[in-house]
Amino acid sequence: MQEHNEALLQLKLLTKAAQTLSQEGYTTKTFNQMSAALHFIEEEVSVHNHKEEEALFPVLERYVDGPTRIMRDDHKKLRKGFQQLSTAIADVRKNRDSFSAIKRLRIVAKGVVQMFVNHIHKENYILFPLVQKLLNKDELREVAKKML
Repeated sequence: MQEHNEALLQLKLLTKAAQTLSQEGYTTKTFNQMSAALHFIEEEVSVHNHKEEEALFPVLERYVDGPTRIMRDDHKKLRKGFQQLSTAIADVRKNRDSFSAIKRLRIVAKGVVQMFVNHIHKENYILFPLVQKLLNKDELREVAKKML
């Protein structure tokens, strides 16, 4: 959940940068903020999601599989959204004055942020409480060890 808090901060920065870019046009500062948020997403979030899929989900699936199936599907959608965001950022980098490229970037960023916030909410308030309820201490240690 601590990793989720950092991701939420980055999403907030991404949202602010996209709004500023849309309202004020391209600035190096705003573009760099957006690029930094994307870099965090590409590096940290992909590792986080992979750890969940490899360490947490198999242990939880000993008891239930519906929630993990939904989370895996979310992860696939998020990867696709992150790729669209990366492409939209590259398009703005190539054509800084393009209203349509900036508008598309704002729309894509907004969609990624909404999808990601919803995903974090599902994990924090549905998946993780389920983990605490179903997994015993040994299983929690097993997951923790694998997630390091």
